[in-house]
Amino acid sequence: MSTMRSVRTGAVGKIEVVDAERPVPGPRDALVRIRACGICGTDVTFLRMGGMPARAHLGGELIPVPLGHEPAGEVVEVGAEVAGLEAGDRVVVDPQAAPTGIIGCGGRFGGMSEYLLIENAEVGKSVAVFPDTVPFDVAALNEPLAVSRHAVNRSGAGPGDKVVVFGAGPIGLGAAIWLKLRGVEHVVVVDVIPSRLEKALAVGADAVIDSAEEDVVARLTALHGQSANALGQPRPGTDVFIDAAGAPAVFDTVVRSAKWHAKLVMVAVQKKGEIDLGGMLRSELTLIASQGYPTEIFEVTPELVEHQERFARLISHRVPFAEAERAFELALTPGAAEKIVVTLDD
Repeated sequence: MSTMRSVRTGAVGKIEVVDAERPVPGPRDALVRIRACGICGTDVTFLRMGGMPARAHLGGELIPVPLGHEPAGEVVEVGAEVAGLEAGDRVVVDPQAAPTGIIGCGGRFGGMSEYLLIENAEVGKSVAVFPDTVPFDVAALNEPLAVSRHAVNRSGAGPGDKVVVFGAGPIGLGAAIWLKLRGVEHVVVVDVIPSRLEKALAVGADAVIDSAEEDVVARLTALHGQSANALGQPRPGTDVFIDAAGAPAVFDTVVRSAKWHAKLVMVAVQKKGEIDLGGMLRSELTLIASQGYPTEIFEVTPELVEHQERFARLISHRVPFAEAERAFELALTPGAAEKIVVTLDD
């Protein structure tokens, strides 16, 4: 039996690097050697829980979770019935297409492993091929960029709109890039960490706001002009708000800032807080939820290839697989890193 190293949840706040059986592809499968895999906030959630509840008794015993749902790698073996793939192809993966459960999110397999089995491998459905001009670490951004692309698609923002993105993490910065690539007139990014705001400007945001130091409503008014809500009360002229932070203060700020018929796209998982429904009513604010990437997972791949240098700036840390424990410690430390990609080289 051949083995491989794989990362899974351990004790609360810890990972385990274990020896696991190397998968053997069937006639409809492909085996991918993972070369890079990003760390996501969902991974951090599993770490803080110490696993996830077993499906048979939710809320009971926690079971280990194979981690990693942002992989990129190289095909090393292809089943006889697989079309359009061959050994040597460089691929990104749709973790939600796995029939045995979402890769890295409770499914049988995790992408933070030396090898990953792609069950029922199908180009355009479970994998997409990318050229060797794109580094594996940049290709590993494909999945989070699909999340941010879906949020932008849900917003309906167009060239004439003025947009603000709350949260300058990978999803928020990805959204800012997609907004500018589609020609949105003015994009503002809000955060409390100066280095993240500098990154926002570097990837193309028109302006940034440090909400720890500045009055967000006043700054938005200065940047986007003055409008009003349904009662004629003065409000910034911002058309679309994208919440990639999930903090209650963001929701409160949006309700205080929203002009008549503004839209709020909620892509971050919301923390507990009270909602001012009256404030929403006074602006006829449209709340739009954005979950995952129903169609965007490979829609983003060609543009990731085209604009790879711009998207590469999202990566703050590249950590070798041998130091995976350090990579996850960084991810668990608030403000210590922006986007961490674990690399698996020769």
